[in-house]
Amino acid sequence: MGQGCWSLLNDYRTVADYGQMAIEINKSRFIGYVSRVENEAEAAAFIEKVKKQHWDATHNCSAYMAGINDQWQKADDDGEPSGTAGRPILEVIKKTGLKDTVVVVTRYFGGIKLGAGGLIRAYGKAASAGIKAAGLVDRIGHTQISIEIDYTLQGMLENQLRNQGYVIQDKAFTQFVTLVVLARCGEEEKLENKVTEWTAGRAVMHHLDEVYADVLVAATQDNP
Repeated sequence: MGQGCWSLLNDYRTVADYGQMAIEINKSRFIGYVSRVENEAEAAAFIEKVKKQHWDATHNCSAYMAGINDQWQKADDDGEPSGTAGRPILEVIKKTGLKDTVVVVTRYFGGIKLGAGGLIRAYGKAASAGIKAAGLVDRIGHTQISIEIDYTLQGMLENQLRNQGYVIQDKAFTQFVTLVVLARCGEEEKLENKVTEWTAGRAVMHHLDEVYADVLVAATQDNP
């Protein structure tokens, strides 16, 4: 059987889900909106959705980074002084080490001008708040391995797998029991050897698809 995952990127970090957070700075209200996207079209659609929702806002500034090689990147100041909004948002995405992420920061002007430095800090802070609300995940490459066993081995094997920290993704019951188990890229043989030992060689295994599994990043780690 092959080694490693050839169809996937290396492991990478992105946002867990949609998130939003509002903050107030010198009477201006900033709302950070965040989502996971896979391409430029999805990023543009998300930005347009927020703009329609906040059509009456003073500004809807945005930035995104998406694609296998981060080939889609854009920062938009949406009327704020050049470099004071979109670029700081994009820098937060990069500094947090994220891929496939879009951020829109909506601003309702409160009457007090912040100056260039103040705007850069405000938009960066709002972007970070939105990302924190969305949460972060590490997308870890795995190979799905099907394990076909006799019914008499099911309970034992499931207990062994769970005790070792393996994820049983699916089960099928026919003449035999088939478990679909996730093995980290490069560690497929390690799982197969364990299963062979536990079942005394009575398991039939095959590689299926290569997939990502999302592992939540603890809030105490690198979250903004």
